[in-house]
Amino acid sequence: MERRTFLGTCLAAGFVQPLAVLAESDEQFEIIDCHTHFYDPARPEGVPWPPRQSPLYRTVLPRHLRELKMYRPVTGTVVVEASPWIEDNQWLLDLAQKDPFIVGIVGNLLPTDAEFPRNLLRFAASPLYRGIRISAGVLQELLAKEDWGRLKFLAEKNLTLDVNGGPETPAVLARLAEKLPDLKIVLNHIGNVAITAAPPPGTWVEGIQAAAKHKNVSTKISALVEGASRDGRPAPADLEFYRPYLDVVWHAFGDQRVIYGSNWPVSDRGADYYTVQKLALDYAGEYGKQALKRFCSENARQVYGWVERPGRGD
Repeated sequence: MERRTFLGTCLAAGFVQPLAVLAESDEQFEIIDCHTHFYDPARPEGVPWPPRQSPLYRTVLPRHLRELKMYRPVTGTVVVEASPWIEDNQWLLDLAQKDPFIVGIVGNLLPTDAEFPRNLLRFAASPLYRGIRISAGVLQELLAKEDWGRLKFLAEKNLTLDVNGGPETPAVLARLAEKLPDLKIVLNHIGNVAITAAPPPGTWVEGIQAAAKHKNVSTKISALVEGASRDGRPAPADLEFYRPYLDVVWHAFGDQRVIYGSNWPVSDRGADYYTVQKLALDYAGEYGKQALKRFCSENARQVYGWVERPGRGD
């Protein structure tokens, strides 16, 4: 029986609970958005990203996320630093100290910089600093040089490496994961594949499957609407449009290595937050209560290792 037919039969028979029932039946149901960006162009020094001409150029802080219309209430966030300015890592840490809604920070430091070890030690002195993000291009440069030392340093400090890049990125992560099996690695945005009505590209599928073979690799199911709204196309709100791509990722990684993230406010380019969240949570909810809870918070807690903060949820 095809999966869609099977799920439809199960839902009709009551074997799979609707997402609303799952969420309302669990008072401690955590939803941690593990990919947001905060910044403030009103600072005296301004911001290097986003550019002034971008519609994203506005003050974006945790309170603005909490004010959004949501499908289900988000209870915390892991922030990803997009600014290349070193001191903006500290700016995020200072912001997080004031707001327990932020459970972790993925910083922006280049392993190729001479000052990388010193800067990493400085910021990682805070338990809120949970890792760094680099581009697939930087990672390929390190792989070409077989320069593992600084990434090993991340693993030794129990920090996580996020990697962002195009559809070739999953295959690159597979190579890294084989070299550094103790390093926790997170693929961002399922590799930024263009999501269309056509079947998923074969090379991307092979890359996802290769990366997923390594137990130290997880993926954020994020930036779906951005992938579906290339070239000015509107992003569909119908889950069936995304299902072939989500099936590839979920079937490869399983329900213990998939992580919820929105990529807000960048996701506003494709759809509002309610739609972004509904697509991801409705899909995960089809696999049952435990899978949904893992997707919404438990998997990310294992990967990023944050600790509960006093005052969150008050």
